[in-house]
Amino acid sequence: MDLQGKVIAVLPPREGTSARGPWKSQEYVIETHDQYPKKMVFNVFGADRIEQFAIKAGEELNVSFDIDAHEYNGRWFNNIRAWNIQRVDATAAMAGAPVAAAPVTPQPTPSAPQATPFPPAQTDENSTDDLPF
Repeated sequence: MDLQGKVIAVLPPREGTSARGPWKSQEYVIETHDQYPKKMVFNVFGADRIEQFAIKAGEELNVSFDIDAHEYNGRWFNNIRAWNIQRVDATAAMAGAPVAAAPVTPQPTPSAPQATPFPPAQTDENSTDDLPF
């Protein structure tokens, strides 16, 4: 999957040692340029990839990532791991972003008959139902 947006936060790296040896991971927050912007936290695993990507706050990126989940103590956690990062020109990204247009209010024409949103309710003297449908 891919997501394009601006990096708004670079979180501190985490590192440790497992049975396989030392490891390093770093998380980043990216925000889209949609009409209703969305934020996503993704991580880059491995010191070599962290150095290779060299992500900085304020950069415009296209992030290719995989989503996986794991269970720990009966709870499930999502993992969004980036496997490729491409830098995008910020001005081109903003130019391609959808622009919110002003709402258009249609003006009724005098010759057109006004349509009712629901047909008139048919009443039945024997009916106990007071719903219009």
